[in-house]
Amino acid sequence: MPSTSSWEPLQDSDPKATRRLPTQGAPSRRPRPQRSRPQRSVWATLWQGILLGVMGALLLILLGIGVGLGIYGVYAASLPSPDELHDRAAAFKSAKIHDRRGQLLFEVFDPTGGRRTLVRIDEVPRHLIDAVVATEDETFFVNPGLNPFAILRALIADLREGEIVQGGSTITQQVVKNIFLTPERTLSRKVNEAILAAELTRRYSKNEILEIYLNEVYFGNLAYGMGAASETYFGKHVSRLTLPEAALLAGLIQSPALYDPYTNPQAALARRAIVLRRMRESGFITAAQEREAAAAPLDLVPHRVVMEAPHMVMYVREELERQYGTETLYGGGLQVYTTLDLTLQHQVEEIVRQQMAGLSERGASNAAVVVMDPRTGDILAMVGSVDFYRPGDGQVNVARRLRQPGSTIKSFTYLAALERGWTPGTMLMDVRQAFPDGANPPYIPENYDKKEMGPVSLRTALACSRNIPAVSTLHQIGLPALLDISHRLGMVSLNRPDYGLALTLGGGDVTLLEMVAAYGALANGGQQVTTRPVLRIVDQQGAVWLDQEPPAMPQVVDPRHAYLISHILADNEARIPSFGRGSALEFANPVAVKTGTTDDYRDSWTVGYTPEVVVGVWVGNNDNTPTDRLTGSRGAALIWREVIALALEGQARDEWPRPDGLVEMEVCALSGQRPGPHCSETRQELFLADHLPEECTVHRVVRVCQITGALAAEHCPEETVEERLVEDYGPSWDSWAQAQGIVIPPRETCTLHQRPVHVTLRVAEQSQTGILQLAGSTDIPDFAAYWVEVGRGEQPSHWTPVTPPIAAPVMDDTLANWDSARVEPGLYTLRLIVSDQHGHRYQATTTAWIERAATPTPSISPTPLPSLTPTPLPETPTPVSTATPTAAPPTLTPSPVNTATPAATWTPGPTPAPSFTPTSEPTATATAPLTATPTPSATLESPATVTPVATYPVEGEGEVTPSPQGQGGDIGTRLPMPTQ
Repeated sequence: MPSTSSWEPLQDSDPKATRRLPTQGAPSRRPRPQRSRPQRSVWATLWQGILLGVMGALLLILLGIGVGLGIYGVYAASLPSPDELHDRAAAFKSAKIHDRRGQLLFEVFDPTGGRRTLVRIDEVPRHLIDAVVATEDETFFVNPGLNPFAILRALIADLREGEIVQGGSTITQQVVKNIFLTPERTLSRKVNEAILAAELTRRYSKNEILEIYLNEVYFGNLAYGMGAASETYFGKHVSRLTLPEAALLAGLIQSPALYDPYTNPQAALARRAIVLRRMRESGFITAAQEREAAAAPLDLVPHRVVMEAPHMVMYVREELERQYGTETLYGGGLQVYTTLDLTLQHQVEEIVRQQMAGLSERGASNAAVVVMDPRTGDILAMVGSVDFYRPGDGQVNVARRLRQPGSTIKSFTYLAALERGWTPGTMLMDVRQAFPDGANPPYIPENYDKKEMGPVSLRTALACSRNIPAVSTLHQIGLPALLDISHRLGMVSLNRPDYGLALTLGGGDVTLLEMVAAYGALANGGQQVTTRPVLRIVDQQGAVWLDQEPPAMPQVVDPRHAYLISHILADNEARIPSFGRGSALEFANPVAVKTGTTDDYRDSWTVGYTPEVVVGVWVGNNDNTPTDRLTGSRGAALIWREVIALALEGQARDEWPRPDGLVEMEVCALSGQRPGPHCSETRQELFLADHLPEECTVHRVVRVCQITGALAAEHCPEETVEERLVEDYGPSWDSWAQAQGIVIPPRETCTLHQRPVHVTLRVAEQSQTGILQLAGSTDIPDFAAYWVEVGRGEQPSHWTPVTPPIAAPVMDDTLANWDSARVEPGLYTLRLIVSDQHGHRYQATTTAWIERAATPTPSISPTPLPSLTPTPLPETPTPVSTATPTAAPPTLTPSPVNTATPAATWTPGPTPAPSFTPTSEPTATATAPLTATPTPSATLESPATVTPVATYPVEGEGEVTPSPQGQGGDIGTRLPMPTQ
């Protein structure tokens, strides 16, 4: 029907069209709703985009296929024909391993063409096929020669590392690599490998490919192919292999040297368990079969292969296999030149055989030896066992097995101590000690001889291999210090988190090879030694794969510290107390050496060196059974001495090269410090020039307060102080020192004399009646009482009280009055005694000369002040004799005295003071006497001269003498307490 309007919608297909407006004057009409049409347009557009995308993808796929076919064609045209598979399958080229001079040690295949027994696929037991497929290529029977998922996984790893680091090879690809291609790891070779794998899969059946693979692959120990492997390891035809045996062979394919059941049975068993697990996960066996097979023993037949230095050859093979892969090592025709000296190797082997004939009588069945050049890390000889071909454990290389090193690790404990400021002269205590061990009982180490040497130097402790000082040293420097220096020196096997202080006695496992390299760092002036087994590698075309320079040797230890340890270990005199003269360790020229013995004599070690060579020896039993008390010095040292003497033949050397920065000086033989005036014995010792010792602190003179028995304080009166010569090993060792009869210093400082003591006595004046007024001071800490006594002569044998004890202190005032009129003419001594609240007494004396006999007059009885109450002393002495007055004199009224506040109470220290022998009393010299008046009088010396037991002036006024009574026992004559 014709439209009644000139308005029309635009066609979607005409983007350039313009909308025409309605004709003017024509009737208008409402347009129809358009809501559903845009919805159909969106879906149409969507489907149209999808269609275009699919077509583009198909086009890209076709283009990719075309490009891939083109690449495939280009690569395939240059590749060998897959039809050559059978012709090439049996061809391979052996690798040869030589010593450093080119002498052949081993050819890595049988000289007649390799130990290969071809086997048809129908002769192979099903469980061997399943084991190989489960571990090497679980998609083998369904993949087209490639495993895209494995390739993608390897590609991601390679892109992450920026080089070829991981493979995704199928069994078919491994056949291609082994037969058609070179071992290089490049992208181009990977493309070639994938194309040939696809071609092989297209042209051959899976059984044909698998048969060639199982006859071609290397199983270790010269066994190429499953037939030779079955005969080599189990002595039977492949068709008779059991499940555990098949799993073991399948596990060897990945790394025959690493999982070699003869040299590393534990690794072989672990690998077999992995193969069995994968077989169970792939559905080839049940869980019960897995458990039964995993528990089966190895049951290997003895393996004998004639090779020189067999343990060294096996070690080199393993290292090359890690670096280059099995296909390169066993099929690349490499010529490998090791660091071994075959002549020296033969001589070392003979020494071991001869010495073990005698050591076997002491319960030892095996030995290992490593000879190394510390300047390069070259292994010059390696004996891993007495007999490589001995059934059972002969092929186990004990030089690379973890064993406890005994005391050989002590050297590194003391090296760590030197790094922390210790010196060879540092004094250590070889005395029974208990060390905390967490929740366990304390650790109490013992020396080998069950004896103790007391104070020893670090030099003696290391040279004589004393256990207690070594444990004490590690306790002080800390376990991390020993682990740190051990790791720096290459002992990476010390990696457990649960070591204790016994680590310094050999409580951690290391290998002989590691220990030799660590000692090599000491011989090399503190430079880390990296073990080097291979010098050069050349392929069959003469291309050099490796021409190794000596490895980098970073300086990991101060060369001065390394020299000091070497100097100690080469000190024949220092080790004599433990090893005696003429031991196996003694050489005319300096040779550093350290022995080691583990608990129950399971391991006997000796490691020794010069700057040119390091020799390490282990003797024991592979099964860890104890020997018959075979120590390092009586076991391993016998082999070590002959080997190092052999290695040093023709090398003339007198002294070790000493690095700069070391100083030799005289020290106290006991303390290892600079000798003081009281050090009786000295010796020479080496020190770092920037870390010289201080003066000896063991032999010293201390000042002791005779009253308290403690160390004299600042205010102790000089007359109370005695100087004593002591041996001070520190408070921790006082009990030990006292048990040895050694005089030790007090550990407490006198707390009694917190302020100066002021005790004086003088005759103040004389009255007309013959009364002498006595004045002075009684100022002491913790004052208790004082009294005055008189005696006839300069040194009276008897004393008569002048006063009773008076409890009021006096400061430069009247003390008492004494009637001199009733005594005979002559010299008299007056004594003032002052006591504190602890029973300690001080005294001051003065003398008086009485010119004529006194007229009998009533004697004066001095009495204390009425206002003061005397305080009894702790001990009330009784006078020897008391004068009896003939008449009662008139009572005198004493002058007032000052009152002092007693000081704080003094508590004696816990350390008793030794007995004190007083010096002789000096003789007093009288001054000119006073002229007497007509009344009775006396001629006096004022101020008086004191005659104490130990005489020291006190404040210029008389002299003060401590009473012999005090803490720590009597000192001289006990002063009696006067009666009242």
